[in-house]
Amino acid sequence: MHYQLGTALVEEKEKVILYFNDKYINLNRLVARVKPALKINSLFEMTQEWPYWTDQITNILSLTSTFNSEELLSESDINWQAPILYPNKLICIGANYTDHIEEMGKEKAIVKPYSFLKPPSTTLKGHRKEVSLPKASNMIDWEAELAVVIGKRAKNVKKEDALTYVAGYTLFNDLSDREAIVNSDGLGIDWVVHKAHDGFAPMGPLVTPAQFIPDPQNLKIKLKVNNEIKQDSHTSKMIFTVAEIIEHLSSIMTLEPGDIIGTGTPAGAGFGRNEFLKSGDKVVIEIEKLGALTTHIQ
Repeated sequence: MHYQLGTALVEEKEKVILYFNDKYINLNRLVARVKPALKINSLFEMTQEWPYWTDQITNILSLTSTFNSEELLSESDINWQAPILYPNKLICIGANYTDHIEEMGKEKAIVKPYSFLKPPSTTLKGHRKEVSLPKASNMIDWEAELAVVIGKRAKNVKKEDALTYVAGYTLFNDLSDREAIVNSDGLGIDWVVHKAHDGFAPMGPLVTPAQFIPDPQNLKIKLKVNNEIKQDSHTSKMIFTVAEIIEHLSSIMTLEPGDIIGTGTPAGAGFGRNEFLKSGDKVVIEIEKLGALTTHIQ
């Protein structure tokens, strides 16, 4: 029983969207009909009790095979938001594909995951949303990434157990201002300038529960700009696996339910091509089994 979950505004109110059997369903309304004692507020809140909610969704889908017109949504009309709104942490891993390191002109061997933070409340954007280019830079770059959503508190987790802490996986575009690299001085790159502009974290539209992705290192990943393929790779090419990333990060900080981790991007980013995003561009990321994420550059 395969399904995916997202977040959208329906009649200007935040609702959880269930994608099941090629149908987009307002999960709040479905739950109200089938199990009225339950109450859903947000997908973020569901991650706080993830095993409970995945069991409940499976049970609800086993109780009904039909959906009424008030529950069904047309995908073209859905006002997608980032699936997890306002997580406590949005952590990104840099330089996690060997070919990407080479195209960035770096030669140093990576011995542990290289990480940084983005402010989630101002960077996260939903599917089909517009991202405005910063006025101060002409070097805005794309980065297709697999993102991990944490499903239970994780501290000092070993890699052998790490995937049991994952709620699910989604698509992520780690937009980057490469002028921060060009203009870096003896103090190094200003990572706030590089990564933290408003809207620099498009994500979604759907989270695929981890139970349906047995191996996150076995997924094709692709990015197109205006229908031209720029990145075409595979998550097996990561230097550090999802499990190793969770082990590393949980040795530093407590990972909390709803936290998001971007796992790095493969070769084909614009900086290595001396190509950058411009107003009017359409960026589409596709990850096998997860779907597609579209961003419009303004």
